[in-house]
Amino acid sequence: MESCAPRVQGQTFAEYLHGQERKTLLRFIACGSVDDGKSTLIGRLLYECQTLFDDQLAALAADSRRHGTQGAALDFALLLDGLSAEREQGITIDVAYRQFATDKRRFIVADAPGHEQYTRNMVTGASTADCAVILVDARKGVLTQTRRHSYLASLVGIRSVALVVNKMDLVAHAEPAFRAIDEEYRAFATTLGLDGVTCIPVSALEGDNVRVHSERMPWYTGPTLLEYLETVATPEESRQLAPFRLPVQWVNRPALDFRGFAGTVLSGSVRPGDRVRVLPSGHTTAVSRIVTADGDLDVAVAGQAVTLTLADEIDISRGDVIAQADAPAGVADQFQATVVWMGAEPMLRGRSYLMRIGCKWVTATIAPLKYRIDVSSLEHVAATKLELNEIGVCAIELDQAVAFDPYDENREMGAFILVDRITNHTVGAGMLHFALRRSQNVHWQQLDVDKQARASLKHQRPAVLWLTGLSGAGKSTISNLVERELHRLGRHTYVLDGDNVRHGLNKDLGFTDADRVENIRRVAEVARLMVDAGLIVIVSFISPFRSERQMARGLFAAGEFLEVHVDAPLAVVEERDPKGLYRKARAGELQNFTGIDAPYEPPVAPELRLDTAVTTPAQAAAAVLELLELNGVLGP
Repeated sequence: MESCAPRVQGQTFAEYLHGQERKTLLRFIACGSVDDGKSTLIGRLLYECQTLFDDQLAALAADSRRHGTQGAALDFALLLDGLSAEREQGITIDVAYRQFATDKRRFIVADAPGHEQYTRNMVTGASTADCAVILVDARKGVLTQTRRHSYLASLVGIRSVALVVNKMDLVAHAEPAFRAIDEEYRAFATTLGLDGVTCIPVSALEGDNVRVHSERMPWYTGPTLLEYLETVATPEESRQLAPFRLPVQWVNRPALDFRGFAGTVLSGSVRPGDRVRVLPSGHTTAVSRIVTADGDLDVAVAGQAVTLTLADEIDISRGDVIAQADAPAGVADQFQATVVWMGAEPMLRGRSYLMRIGCKWVTATIAPLKYRIDVSSLEHVAATKLELNEIGVCAIELDQAVAFDPYDENREMGAFILVDRITNHTVGAGMLHFALRRSQNVHWQQLDVDKQARASLKHQRPAVLWLTGLSGAGKSTISNLVERELHRLGRHTYVLDGDNVRHGLNKDLGFTDADRVENIRRVAEVARLMVDAGLIVIVSFISPFRSERQMARGLFAAGEFLEVHVDAPLAVVEERDPKGLYRKARAGELQNFTGIDAPYEPPVAPELRLDTAVTTPAQAAAAVLELLELNGVLGP
């Protein structure tokens, strides 16, 4: 007896929807030079897939009328409404995402802007893509922007590329024009390691070789663009075969006798009883259960969100990684990395940023930049900083070890973002390549005599007193008076003065923003060693940037860092001008002078603010000593 359920291509409607849910998903990026026809091509893809849906919908509607089940057709039409609404979104300079589907696959296309100045947007879209569709104009051939987009695709790990030679109708569908572009691009792609290149001649405007083969180009026997997208390999299989990785997103304790570790499996698979290693601690244990909302699983594979319970009680926190015991991820705190800079302010050596890798947040310091990459020529260019949209290779030092895999082996485990510590804006994205040797060979040596023991011997609590302000505000004068009084009281101190340190430790540094950042980084590290020695350290530096002062504060325990803003208006310090520096700066004889042609960022919430326009040095020193007393630095 024939079923009364509506049917599509021999399936019931329920079977059809079930098949839609089980389709594989391909994420790809579409990019090209301005006016190469990218928007037209994406519109054509959506139109062709809409036509496929319309054909299926018509069949369903006809079957529904025969069986009197109009409701099913209405439900399916709602899916098309969603697709239409998505298609009608306005395209901006940011990455726009479109969704569509065929019988074989679902797709998400990242529509990246073609302009050179939006390199960061291109990288954003490509970072989650499985393949790239790169357009060229058949009349113009391979351009600088074609090479740039290809390099960026290879940079983020894309290995499958469809080179779409568009506007073939404007070259009379001529085979020689296509073959010349094909040959030139393949030669270039080989230098990037792009070994999965498919070149397709199309006319996006007329639909040639987009969904069906073009009768006007019978010489082309390769796949249409949709056929390529339906059959190109996705990284899903390789993720399944890779070693097991699960970054812990949160620790799940709904009951006293239950402690699970929740996250999404990035790669590999895991079963109850499998041995795993928790990183970065290195502790090993076995998986007891794989828990989901729908019940326990016998196996969890890449892409599934699960909660694992373990056989042993191990200290595990958010951001740790549960890995295959006999094939664990690496653990390190220093790396070589490629960074794509996205911030309006440049990336500077020595500056610290918040770094997110997986589910873990750490502090990352940029070591000297090795080189900047000219994306047009692929040349390595000497540089000391990265500006907006620039790409460079540098060393990155973290404040703690993290679990990682090289980006080329596992994109999720090797990718990171950098966040400005002050504004909380994302300013960079990067890829970890390998751990630096010193990360594995240099270890912190534990000593029997620690900071507390040294401080007890001196009958004081160690701390750093950080005086910041414009040149001429009175920092050195106040520091000298404070140390003199502390010495009289029998306290053990040392003053790190900006000018004095530049005679030795920092004599190689100038006064550019990058040098000022490195200047403060070095001084902060020296101050930390002196505090570890049990001293009261007085730092007297202009230290113009909030970011570096925040970095310095982060090196010390709670209550050990006391920031003092020695505040005086620019007009007052210019009138004082004890070293004649303001006069030289105004005359153009001194470049990058703070307050004149270089910025000073005053503290937002210092422990103490001294208005030295109205406060005498003696009064200011007394206020600083009172601050030390109130914070228990002077001891009993």
